[in-house]
Amino acid sequence: MANPASPSLKDLPKVAPDFKSELEGFKPDKMKKAETHEKNVLPTAEDVATEKTQKALLQGVEKFDTGKLKHTETQEKNPLPDKDAIQQEKGKQNLIAGIENFDTSKLKHTETQEKNPLPTKEAIDEEKKA
Repeated sequence: MANPASPSLKDLPKVAPDFKSELEGFKPDKMKKAETHEKNVLPTAEDVATEKTQKALLQGVEKFDTGKLKHTETQEKNPLPDKDAIQQEKGKQNLIAGIENFDTSKLKHTETQEKNPLPTKEAIDEEKKA
């Protein structure tokens, strides 16, 4: 028995006789060579496996039962500084601001005196000769 989804011979479209003879006389060796470029690359097995693991992780998170969690108390290990520490820090900031904004024109001019001068070239040459 024929498949009910396949059309019968009388239902198929008719082909013009000149086109039919051209189809029958077709020789594949007369075709031009062409390179095939795959534009839609299928994912590798690794890509599919990675995607499956990601989906499994997401499903695990979405279906997680929060009823299994235990209640805990939060212990603050790094408390905020008290008022005294904040005041001390502000004092340091004022000191730094004072240094940054210091007016150098109020300084007195001084002369630098070398207490331990380096030896001259002649003294070095004399030591080399000795």
